[in-house]
Amino acid sequence: MAVAHASHLTTGCLFRVIFKEVGFFKRSWCAGFKTVRGCSSLSGPHTFLSASHTGNERSELLSRYDSLVCSASLQEDAQQRTALYHLEQLNSVMTDYNNIPMYLPPPKACSLKNQFTNDSEQEKTPKSGGREADRRVKPSRPEDILSNAKYCENDTHEGVPKPQPPCGYYIYGDVGTGKTMLMDLFYSCVKNGRKKRVHFNAFMLDVHRRIHKLKQSLPKRRIGKMTMYDPIFPVAMGIAEEICLICFDEFQVVDIADAMILKQLFEGLFKCGVVVVATSNRPPEELYKNGLQRAAFVPFIGVLKKHCHAINLKTGKDYRTIEMELAGRLYNISSEPDAENVVNTLFEELAFRQNDVTRPRVLKVHGREVTLSRTCGTIADCTFQELCERPLGAGDYLEIAQRFDTVIIRNVPQLQVGMKDQARRFITLIDNFYDQKVRVVMLADAPLDYLFDQGPMTGEEARDRLMLDELGLTDEASRRLTLFTAEEESFACQRTLSRLTEMQTEQYWMRGDRSKK
Repeated sequence: MAVAHASHLTTGCLFRVIFKEVGFFKRSWCAGFKTVRGCSSLSGPHTFLSASHTGNERSELLSRYDSLVCSASLQEDAQQRTALYHLEQLNSVMTDYNNIPMYLPPPKACSLKNQFTNDSEQEKTPKSGGREADRRVKPSRPEDILSNAKYCENDTHEGVPKPQPPCGYYIYGDVGTGKTMLMDLFYSCVKNGRKKRVHFNAFMLDVHRRIHKLKQSLPKRRIGKMTMYDPIFPVAMGIAEEICLICFDEFQVVDIADAMILKQLFEGLFKCGVVVVATSNRPPEELYKNGLQRAAFVPFIGVLKKHCHAINLKTGKDYRTIEMELAGRLYNISSEPDAENVVNTLFEELAFRQNDVTRPRVLKVHGREVTLSRTCGTIADCTFQELCERPLGAGDYLEIAQRFDTVIIRNVPQLQVGMKDQARRFITLIDNFYDQKVRVVMLADAPLDYLFDQGPMTGEEARDRLMLDELGLTDEASRRLTLFTAEEESFACQRTLSRLTEMQTEQYWMRGDRSKK
Protein backbone atom coordinates (compact mmCIF):
# COMPACT_ATOMS: atom_id res chain seq x y z
CA MET A 1 0.00 0.00 0.00
CA ALA A 2 1.28 3.43 -0.92
CA VAL A 3 0.39 4.72 2.53
CA ALA A 4 2.44 2.06 4.24
CA HIS A 5 5.50 2.77 2.13
CA ALA A 6 5.31 6.58 2.11
CA SER A 7 8.97 6.86 3.00
CA HIS A 8 10.25 9.36 0.46
CA LEU A 9 9.61 12.53 2.44
CA THR A 10 12.55 14.01 4.30
CA THR A 11 12.24 14.80 7.96
CA GLY A 12 12.18 18.52 7.19
CA CYS A 13 9.33 18.03 4.72
CA LEU A 14 7.52 15.93 7.28
CA PHE A 15 7.28 18.74 9.79
CA ARG A 16 6.33 21.33 7.17
CA VAL A 17 3.49 19.07 6.01
CA ILE A 18 2.32 18.08 9.46
CA PHE A 19 2.05 21.50 10.98
CA LYS A 20 0.84 23.64 8.08
CA GLU A 21 -2.67 25.04 8.20
CA VAL A 22 -5.28 23.13 6.22
CA GLY A 23 -9.06 23.01 6.18
CA PHE A 24 -11.13 20.16 7.59
CA PHE A 25 -12.56 17.39 5.41
CA LYS A 26 -10.20 18.03 2.51
CA ARG A 27 -10.86 15.32 -0.07
CA SER A 28 -13.09 13.53 2.40
CA TRP A 29 -15.03 10.47 1.42
CA CYS A 30 -18.68 10.26 0.56
CA ALA A 31 -20.91 7.28 0.18
CA GLY A 32 -24.12 6.31 -1.52
CA PHE A 33 -26.46 3.67 -0.25
CA LYS A 34 -29.86 2.18 -0.70
CA THR A 35 -32.48 2.02 2.02
CA VAL A 36 -34.16 -1.08 3.34
CA ARG A 37 -37.16 -1.79 5.49
CA GLY A 38 -36.92 -0.77 9.10
CA CYS A 39 -39.62 0.22 11.55
CA SER A 40 -41.50 1.67 8.63
CA SER A 41 -41.14 1.20 4.91
CA LEU A 42 -38.43 3.22 3.18
CA SER A 43 -38.85 3.62 -0.57
CA GLY A 44 -36.30 3.86 -3.37
CA PRO A 45 -33.87 6.75 -3.60
CA HIS A 46 -35.90 8.84 -6.06
CA THR A 47 -39.16 8.78 -4.13
CA PHE A 48 -37.97 10.61 -1.02
CA LEU A 49 -37.44 14.07 -2.47
CA SER A 50 -40.79 15.66 -1.91
CA ALA A 51 -41.92 18.99 -3.34
CA SER A 52 -41.39 20.62 0.06
CA HIS A 53 -37.69 19.90 -0.24
CA THR A 54 -37.23 21.88 -3.46
CA GLY A 55 -36.95 25.57 -4.15
CA ASN A 56 -35.75 27.90 -1.42
CA GLU A 57 -36.59 25.61 1.49
CA ARG A 58 -33.23 24.23 2.62
CA SER A 59 -32.54 22.19 5.71
CA GLU A 60 -29.45 22.88 7.76
CA LEU A 61 -28.17 19.33 7.35
CA LEU A 62 -28.44 19.41 3.56
CA SER A 63 -27.09 22.95 3.43
CA ARG A 64 -23.93 21.79 5.18
CA TYR A 65 -23.72 18.88 2.77
CA ASP A 66 -24.06 21.29 -0.19
CA SER A 67 -21.35 23.48 1.27
CA LEU A 68 -18.96 20.51 1.49
CA VAL A 69 -19.80 19.54 -2.09
CA CYS A 70 -19.25 23.09 -3.35
CA SER A 71 -15.87 23.22 -1.64
CA ALA A 72 -14.92 19.87 -3.25
CA SER A 73 -14.63 18.26 0.18
CA LEU A 74 -17.33 15.75 -0.78
CA GLN A 75 -18.57 14.34 -4.06
CA GLU A 76 -22.19 14.84 -5.05
CA ASP A 77 -24.21 11.66 -4.41
CA ALA A 78 -27.97 11.37 -4.89
CA GLN A 79 -28.38 8.43 -2.51
CA GLN A 80 -26.43 10.15 0.21
CA ARG A 81 -28.51 13.28 -0.23
CA THR A 82 -31.64 11.15 0.16
CA ALA A 83 -30.38 9.61 3.39
CA LEU A 84 -29.52 13.02 4.79
CA TYR A 85 -33.03 14.20 3.93
CA HIS A 86 -34.43 11.46 6.20
CA LEU A 87 -31.98 12.31 8.96
CA GLU A 88 -33.09 15.92 8.66
CA GLN A 89 -36.69 14.86 9.29
CA LEU A 90 -35.54 13.31 12.56
CA ASN A 91 -33.45 16.39 13.32
CA SER A 92 -36.46 18.66 12.95
CA VAL A 93 -38.41 16.49 15.40
CA MET A 94 -35.55 16.33 17.90
CA THR A 95 -35.25 20.14 18.15
CA ASP A 96 -38.25 20.42 20.47
CA TYR A 97 -38.43 16.80 21.64
CA ASN A 98 -38.27 15.97 25.35
CA ASN A 99 -39.05 12.54 26.76
CA ILE A 100 -39.41 13.73 30.37
CA PRO A 101 -43.03 14.98 30.46
CA MET A 102 -44.59 11.97 28.74
CA TYR A 103 -42.42 8.93 29.46
CA LEU A 104 -40.80 9.44 32.87
CA PRO A 105 -42.14 9.60 36.45
CA PRO A 106 -43.08 12.78 38.35
CA PRO A 107 -40.30 15.24 39.26
CA LYS A 108 -39.21 13.50 42.47
CA ALA A 109 -38.13 10.47 40.45
CA CYS A 110 -34.46 10.40 39.69
CA SER A 111 -31.60 8.66 38.00
CA LEU A 112 -28.32 7.19 39.04
CA LYS A 113 -25.38 9.51 38.50
CA ASN A 114 -24.42 9.74 34.85
CA GLN A 115 -21.25 7.71 34.47
CA PHE A 116 -20.43 8.42 30.83
CA THR A 117 -20.54 12.22 31.03
CA ASN A 118 -17.31 13.93 31.94
CA ASP A 119 -16.74 15.93 35.09
CA SER A 120 -17.07 19.26 33.33
CA GLU A 121 -20.54 18.37 32.10
CA GLN A 122 -21.57 17.28 35.59
CA GLU A 123 -20.35 20.57 37.04
CA LYS A 124 -22.70 22.45 34.69
CA THR A 125 -25.75 20.63 36.07
CA PRO A 126 -27.88 23.04 38.16
CA LYS A 127 -27.54 22.44 41.88
CA SER A 128 -31.01 23.60 42.75
CA GLY A 129 -34.16 25.04 41.28
CA GLY A 130 -35.88 24.14 38.05
CA ARG A 131 -37.47 20.99 36.81
CA GLU A 132 -34.21 19.56 35.48
CA ALA A 133 -32.47 19.97 38.84
CA ASP A 134 -35.31 18.19 40.63
CA ARG A 135 -34.95 15.22 38.33
CA ARG A 136 -31.29 14.78 39.15
CA VAL A 137 -31.78 14.52 42.91
CA LYS A 138 -30.74 11.14 44.19
CA PRO A 139 -33.59 9.17 45.82
CA SER A 140 -33.49 8.78 49.57
CA ARG A 141 -34.25 5.08 49.37
CA PRO A 142 -33.10 2.44 46.87
CA GLU A 143 -36.67 1.12 46.72
CA ASP A 144 -37.72 4.41 45.10
CA ILE A 145 -35.74 3.47 42.01
CA LEU A 146 -37.70 0.25 41.60
CA SER A 147 -41.06 1.90 42.19
CA ASN A 148 -40.25 4.61 39.66
CA ALA A 149 -39.24 1.91 37.18
CA LYS A 150 -42.63 0.25 37.58
CA TYR A 151 -44.23 3.64 36.83
CA CYS A 152 -42.22 3.92 33.62
CA GLU A 153 -43.00 0.37 32.50
CA ASN A 154 -46.69 1.23 32.47
CA ASP A 155 -47.78 1.84 28.88
CA THR A 156 -50.26 4.54 29.88
CA HIS A 157 -49.71 8.09 31.13
CA GLU A 158 -52.51 9.50 33.28
CA GLY A 159 -54.88 6.95 31.74
CA VAL A 160 -53.91 7.85 28.16
CA PRO A 161 -51.77 5.41 26.10
CA LYS A 162 -48.26 6.71 25.65
CA PRO A 163 -47.42 7.67 22.05
CA GLN A 164 -44.53 6.00 20.27
CA PRO A 165 -41.32 8.08 20.41
CA PRO A 166 -39.76 9.11 17.07
CA CYS A 167 -38.07 6.31 15.14
CA GLY A 168 -34.29 6.39 15.06
CA TYR A 169 -31.86 5.09 12.46
CA TYR A 170 -29.53 2.10 12.25
CA ILE A 171 -26.92 2.79 9.53
CA TYR A 172 -24.80 -0.19 8.52
CA GLY A 173 -22.31 -1.05 5.80
CA ASP A 174 -18.78 -2.16 5.02
CA VAL A 175 -15.70 -0.45 6.40
CA GLY A 176 -14.94 2.98 5.02
CA THR A 177 -18.33 3.60 3.42
CA GLY A 178 -18.99 6.89 5.24
CA LYS A 179 -21.17 5.89 8.19
CA THR A 180 -19.23 8.04 10.63
CA MET A 181 -19.37 11.01 8.27
CA LEU A 182 -23.18 10.82 8.20
CA MET A 183 -23.26 10.59 11.99
CA ASP A 184 -20.94 13.61 12.25
CA LEU A 185 -23.24 15.74 10.10
CA PHE A 186 -26.40 14.65 11.87
CA TYR A 187 -25.10 15.00 15.43
CA SER A 188 -23.57 18.43 14.79
CA CYS A 189 -26.93 19.72 13.52
CA VAL A 190 -29.11 18.48 16.40
CA LYS A 191 -30.01 21.48 18.57
CA ASN A 192 -31.23 19.41 21.53
CA GLY A 193 -29.08 19.69 24.65
CA ARG A 194 -30.24 16.28 25.91
CA LYS A 195 -28.16 14.37 23.39
CA LYS A 196 -25.13 12.11 23.76
CA ARG A 197 -22.73 10.47 21.34
CA VAL A 198 -20.80 7.50 22.69
CA HIS A 199 -18.91 4.48 21.42
CA PHE A 200 -21.03 1.38 21.97
CA ASN A 201 -18.33 -0.40 23.97
CA ALA A 202 -18.02 2.55 26.36
CA PHE A 203 -21.80 2.69 26.71
CA MET A 204 -22.05 -0.98 27.70
CA LEU A 205 -19.22 -0.59 30.21
CA ASP A 206 -21.21 2.23 31.78
CA VAL A 207 -24.39 0.11 31.83
CA HIS A 208 -22.64 -2.72 33.69
CA ARG A 209 -21.21 -0.21 36.21
CA ARG A 210 -24.68 1.21 36.81
CA ILE A 211 -26.16 -2.25 37.32
CA HIS A 212 -23.43 -3.09 39.82
CA LYS A 213 -23.90 0.20 41.66
CA LEU A 214 -27.67 -0.29 41.89
CA LYS A 215 -27.30 -3.83 43.22
CA GLN A 216 -24.92 -2.59 45.89
CA SER A 217 -27.31 0.18 46.96
CA LEU A 218 -30.28 -2.14 47.49
CA PRO A 219 -30.91 -3.56 50.97
CA LYS A 220 -29.47 -6.96 51.81
CA ARG A 221 -31.79 -9.92 51.43
CA ARG A 222 -33.04 -11.32 54.70
CA ILE A 223 -32.52 -14.96 55.57
CA GLY A 224 -35.56 -17.01 54.65
CA LYS A 225 -37.01 -14.27 52.41
CA MET A 226 -36.54 -14.07 48.67
CA THR A 227 -36.61 -10.55 47.23
CA MET A 228 -36.85 -10.36 43.47
CA TYR A 229 -35.84 -7.21 41.63
CA ASP A 230 -34.75 -6.31 38.12
CA PRO A 231 -31.91 -3.77 37.92
CA ILE A 232 -31.88 -3.39 34.11
CA PHE A 233 -35.02 -1.30 33.60
CA PRO A 234 -34.15 1.15 36.41
CA VAL A 235 -30.76 1.64 34.76
CA ALA A 236 -32.47 2.32 31.42
CA MET A 237 -34.73 4.82 33.19
CA GLY A 238 -31.72 6.56 34.73
CA ILE A 239 -30.13 6.97 31.31
CA ALA A 240 -33.43 8.25 29.88
CA GLU A 241 -33.60 10.98 32.54
CA GLU A 242 -30.25 12.29 31.36
CA ILE A 243 -30.71 12.14 27.58
CA CYS A 244 -33.44 11.76 24.99
CA LEU A 245 -31.16 11.10 21.98
CA ILE A 246 -28.24 8.70 22.00
CA CYS A 247 -25.93 8.17 19.03
CA PHE A 248 -23.83 4.99 18.98
CA ASP A 249 -20.61 4.51 17.05
CA GLU A 250 -19.65 0.92 16.17
CA PHE A 251 -22.74 -0.91 17.33
CA GLN A 252 -21.45 -4.47 17.66
CA VAL A 253 -22.17 -7.33 20.04
CA VAL A 254 -19.35 -9.76 20.82
CA ASP A 255 -19.80 -10.28 24.57
CA ILE A 256 -22.36 -12.73 25.94
CA ALA A 257 -22.88 -10.56 29.04
CA ASP A 258 -23.97 -7.70 26.76
CA ALA A 259 -26.03 -9.94 24.50
CA MET A 260 -28.17 -11.29 27.35
CA ILE A 261 -29.33 -7.87 28.58
CA LEU A 262 -29.69 -5.87 25.36
CA LYS A 263 -33.36 -6.69 24.70
CA GLN A 264 -34.48 -5.66 28.16
CA LEU A 265 -32.17 -2.64 28.25
CA PHE A 266 -33.30 -1.22 24.92
CA GLU A 267 -36.95 -1.99 25.57
CA GLY A 268 -36.52 0.15 28.67
CA LEU A 269 -34.82 2.95 26.74
CA PHE A 270 -37.54 3.00 24.09
CA LYS A 271 -40.34 2.89 26.68
CA CYS A 272 -38.73 5.90 28.34
CA GLY A 273 -38.78 7.78 25.03
CA VAL A 274 -35.09 7.58 24.10
CA VAL A 275 -34.33 7.90 20.38
CA VAL A 276 -31.41 5.83 19.05
CA VAL A 277 -29.20 6.51 16.00
CA ALA A 278 -26.41 3.99 15.44
CA THR A 279 -23.72 2.99 12.97
CA SER A 280 -22.58 -0.59 12.55
CA ASN A 281 -20.67 -2.89 10.23
CA ARG A 282 -23.43 -5.49 10.48
CA PRO A 283 -27.08 -5.52 9.40
CA PRO A 284 -29.44 -6.04 12.35
CA GLU A 285 -30.04 -9.69 11.44
CA GLU A 286 -26.31 -10.50 11.68
CA LEU A 287 -25.61 -8.93 15.06
CA TYR A 288 -23.99 -11.43 17.45
CA LYS A 289 -23.79 -13.90 14.56
CA ASN A 290 -22.67 -17.36 15.74
CA GLY A 291 -22.64 -16.10 19.33
CA LEU A 292 -23.16 -18.33 22.33
CA GLN A 293 -26.85 -18.63 23.34
CA ARG A 294 -27.83 -16.49 20.34
CA ALA A 295 -31.43 -17.73 20.54
CA ALA A 296 -31.84 -15.63 23.68
CA PHE A 297 -30.44 -12.62 21.82
CA VAL A 298 -32.57 -12.83 18.66
CA PRO A 299 -35.66 -11.08 20.18
CA PHE A 300 -33.55 -7.95 20.58
CA ILE A 301 -33.24 -7.72 16.79
CA GLY A 302 -37.01 -7.35 16.50
CA VAL A 303 -37.01 -4.62 19.16
CA LEU A 304 -34.26 -2.74 17.31
CA LYS A 305 -35.98 -2.94 13.91
CA LYS A 306 -39.27 -1.81 15.42
CA HIS A 307 -37.78 1.43 16.73
CA CYS A 308 -35.06 2.19 14.15
CA HIS A 309 -35.09 2.50 10.37
CA ALA A 310 -32.33 0.34 8.87
CA ILE A 311 -30.22 2.01 6.16
CA ASN A 312 -27.78 -0.04 4.13
CA LEU A 313 -24.74 2.06 3.26
CA LYS A 314 -23.22 -0.33 0.75
CA THR A 315 -21.14 1.31 -1.97
CA GLY A 316 -18.58 -1.42 -2.62
CA LYS A 317 -15.78 1.07 -1.92
CA ASP A 318 -13.61 1.90 1.04
CA TYR A 319 -13.37 5.68 0.79
CA ARG A 320 -10.57 5.83 3.34
CA THR A 321 -8.25 4.04 0.90
CA ILE A 322 -8.88 6.54 -1.90
CA GLU A 323 -5.72 8.55 -2.43
CA MET A 324 -5.63 11.56 -0.12
CA GLU A 325 -2.83 13.90 0.84
CA LEU A 326 -0.61 12.33 3.48
CA ALA A 327 0.37 14.15 6.67
CA GLY A 328 3.89 12.81 6.37
CA ARG A 329 5.67 9.65 7.34
CA LEU A 330 3.42 8.44 10.15
CA TYR A 331 3.56 4.69 9.49
CA ASN A 332 7.15 3.43 9.59
CA ILE A 333 8.57 -0.03 9.00
CA SER A 334 11.29 -0.99 11.47
CA SER A 335 13.44 -2.66 8.79
CA GLU A 336 13.95 0.67 7.04
CA PRO A 337 17.33 2.13 8.08
CA ASP A 338 16.06 5.55 9.19
CA ALA A 339 12.66 4.52 10.57
CA GLU A 340 13.48 4.77 14.27
CA ASN A 341 15.33 8.05 13.78
CA VAL A 342 12.27 9.54 12.02
CA VAL A 343 10.02 8.56 14.93
CA ASN A 344 12.47 9.90 17.51
CA THR A 345 12.78 13.21 15.67
CA LEU A 346 9.02 13.51 15.41
CA PHE A 347 8.59 12.98 19.16
CA GLU A 348 11.23 15.62 19.93
CA GLU A 349 9.57 18.12 17.58
CA LEU A 350 6.11 17.51 19.08
CA ALA A 351 7.44 17.57 22.67
CA PHE A 352 9.22 20.89 22.01
CA ARG A 353 5.79 22.46 21.45
CA GLN A 354 4.49 21.23 24.81
CA ASN A 355 4.65 23.19 28.05
CA ASP A 356 5.91 20.13 29.91
CA VAL A 357 8.91 17.85 30.45
CA THR A 358 9.32 14.28 29.26
CA ARG A 359 8.27 12.02 32.13
CA PRO A 360 6.28 8.88 33.05
CA ARG A 361 2.57 9.37 33.69
CA VAL A 362 0.26 7.32 35.93
CA LEU A 363 -3.42 7.24 34.91
CA LYS A 364 -6.11 6.11 37.33
CA VAL A 365 -8.85 4.08 35.64
CA HIS A 366 -11.69 2.69 37.78
CA GLY A 367 -9.47 2.35 40.82
CA ARG A 368 -6.52 0.88 38.92
CA GLU A 369 -3.27 2.51 37.87
CA VAL A 370 -2.04 2.45 34.27
CA THR A 371 1.54 3.66 33.85
CA LEU A 372 2.87 5.09 30.59
CA SER A 373 6.66 5.27 30.72
CA ARG A 374 7.25 8.24 28.38
CA THR A 375 4.95 11.24 27.92
CA CYS A 376 5.20 14.97 27.41
CA GLY A 377 2.09 17.11 27.72
CA THR A 378 -0.49 15.69 25.31
CA ILE A 379 2.07 13.41 23.61
CA ALA A 380 2.54 9.76 24.65
CA ASP A 381 5.44 7.64 23.39
CA CYS A 382 4.43 4.02 24.00
CA THR A 383 5.35 0.52 22.96
CA PHE A 384 3.03 -2.20 21.73
CA GLN A 385 3.92 -4.18 24.84
CA GLU A 386 2.75 -1.34 27.10
CA LEU A 387 -0.58 -0.98 25.35
CA CYS A 388 -1.54 -4.44 24.11
CA GLU A 389 0.34 -7.07 26.09
CA ARG A 390 -0.91 -5.86 29.46
CA PRO A 391 -4.48 -6.68 30.59
CA LEU A 392 -5.97 -3.38 29.40
CA GLY A 393 -9.43 -2.80 27.95
CA ALA A 394 -11.69 -0.23 26.33
CA GLY A 395 -11.93 1.86 29.50
CA ASP A 396 -8.14 2.18 29.73
CA TYR A 397 -7.80 3.12 26.07
CA LEU A 398 -10.58 5.67 26.36
CA GLU A 399 -8.76 7.32 29.29
CA ILE A 400 -5.55 7.48 27.24
CA ALA A 401 -7.46 8.94 24.28
CA GLN A 402 -8.93 11.67 26.47
CA ARG A 403 -5.56 12.63 27.97
CA PHE A 404 -3.38 12.59 24.82
CA ASP A 405 -3.98 13.89 21.30
CA THR A 406 -0.92 12.14 19.79
CA VAL A 407 0.29 8.62 20.60
CA ILE A 408 3.42 6.96 19.20
CA ILE A 409 3.21 3.15 19.15
CA ARG A 410 6.58 1.39 18.76
CA ASN A 411 7.53 -2.27 18.26
CA VAL A 412 4.22 -3.28 16.66
CA PRO A 413 4.69 -6.91 15.56
CA GLN A 414 3.00 -8.66 12.69
CA LEU A 415 -0.19 -9.85 14.35
CA GLN A 416 -0.49 -13.54 13.66
CA VAL A 417 -3.32 -15.99 14.29
CA GLY A 418 -1.88 -17.15 17.60
CA MET A 419 -1.83 -13.58 18.99
CA LYS A 420 -5.59 -13.28 19.33
CA ASP A 421 -5.59 -11.45 22.67
CA GLN A 422 -3.03 -8.86 21.56
CA ALA A 423 -4.81 -8.36 18.23
CA ARG A 424 -8.16 -7.78 19.96
CA ARG A 425 -6.60 -5.21 22.29
CA PHE A 426 -4.93 -3.48 19.36
CA ILE A 427 -8.24 -3.32 17.46
CA THR A 428 -10.00 -1.88 20.53
CA LEU A 429 -7.15 0.60 20.98
CA ILE A 430 -7.43 1.91 17.40
CA ASP A 431 -11.24 2.03 17.63
CA ASN A 432 -11.05 4.27 20.70
CA PHE A 433 -8.29 6.44 19.23
CA TYR A 434 -10.20 6.89 15.98
CA ASP A 435 -13.40 7.77 17.80
CA GLN A 436 -11.58 10.44 19.85
CA LYS A 437 -9.56 11.67 16.82
CA VAL A 438 -6.23 10.77 18.42
CA ARG A 439 -3.25 11.11 16.07
CA VAL A 440 -1.19 7.92 15.78
CA VAL A 441 2.42 7.38 14.70
CA MET A 442 3.52 3.76 14.32
CA LEU A 443 6.79 1.86 14.08
CA ALA A 444 5.84 -1.66 12.93
CA ASP A 445 7.56 -4.82 11.75
CA ALA A 446 5.37 -5.23 8.65
CA PRO A 447 3.75 -2.98 6.02
CA LEU A 448 0.18 -1.96 6.82
CA ASP A 449 -1.29 -4.37 4.25
CA TYR A 450 0.42 -7.26 6.03
CA LEU A 451 0.03 -6.13 9.63
CA PHE A 452 -2.57 -8.83 10.29
CA ASP A 453 -1.23 -12.21 9.16
CA GLN A 454 -4.03 -14.61 8.23
CA GLY A 455 -1.64 -17.52 7.94
CA PRO A 456 -2.06 -21.22 8.83
CA MET A 457 -3.29 -22.36 12.22
CA THR A 458 -0.72 -22.20 14.98
CA GLY A 459 -0.70 -22.20 18.74
CA GLU A 460 -4.11 -21.36 20.16
CA GLU A 461 -6.01 -22.09 16.93
CA ALA A 462 -4.46 -25.55 16.67
CA ARG A 463 -5.43 -26.30 20.27
CA ASP A 464 -8.99 -25.14 19.54
CA ARG A 465 -9.16 -27.44 16.52
CA LEU A 466 -7.92 -30.37 18.62
CA MET A 467 -10.55 -29.63 21.29
CA LEU A 468 -13.28 -29.67 18.64
CA ASP A 469 -12.09 -33.03 17.34
CA GLU A 470 -11.97 -34.52 20.83
CA LEU A 471 -15.51 -33.29 21.52
CA GLY A 472 -16.70 -34.81 18.27
CA LEU A 473 -18.15 -31.49 17.04
CA THR A 474 -18.78 -30.99 13.33
CA ASP A 475 -17.53 -28.05 11.30
CA GLU A 476 -21.05 -26.60 11.32
CA ALA A 477 -21.12 -26.77 15.11
CA SER A 478 -17.71 -25.11 15.34
CA ARG A 479 -18.87 -22.21 13.19
CA ARG A 480 -21.67 -21.56 15.68
CA LEU A 481 -19.26 -21.16 18.57
CA THR A 482 -17.87 -17.64 18.86
CA LEU A 483 -14.89 -19.04 20.76
CA PHE A 484 -13.69 -20.90 17.66
CA THR A 485 -14.61 -18.54 14.82
CA ALA A 486 -12.44 -15.78 13.36
CA GLU A 487 -15.23 -14.10 11.40
CA GLU A 488 -15.68 -11.18 13.79
CA GLU A 489 -11.93 -10.75 14.17
CA SER A 490 -11.45 -10.73 10.39
CA PHE A 491 -14.07 -8.03 9.93
CA ALA A 492 -12.55 -6.00 12.77
CA CYS A 493 -9.10 -6.33 11.19
CA GLN A 494 -10.39 -4.82 7.94
CA ARG A 495 -11.92 -1.92 9.85
CA THR A 496 -8.65 -1.32 11.72
CA LEU A 497 -6.56 -1.28 8.54
CA SER A 498 -9.03 1.11 6.94
CA ARG A 499 -8.92 3.45 9.92
CA LEU A 500 -5.14 3.37 10.17
CA THR A 501 -5.04 4.38 6.50
CA GLU A 502 -7.25 7.41 7.12
CA MET A 503 -5.37 8.32 10.30
CA GLN A 504 -2.27 9.01 8.18
CA THR A 505 -3.97 11.68 6.09
CA GLU A 506 -3.37 15.39 6.51
CA GLN A 507 -7.03 16.15 7.19
CA TYR A 508 -7.21 13.62 10.04
CA TRP A 509 -3.95 14.88 11.54
CA MET A 510 -5.10 18.48 11.59
CA ARG A 511 -8.51 17.56 13.04
CA GLY A 512 -6.73 15.82 15.91
CA ASP A 513 -4.71 18.87 16.93
CA ARG A 514 -6.34 19.85 20.25
CA SER A 515 -4.03 22.81 20.85
CA LYS A 516 -6.23 24.88 18.51
CA LYS A 517 -9.50 24.05 20.26
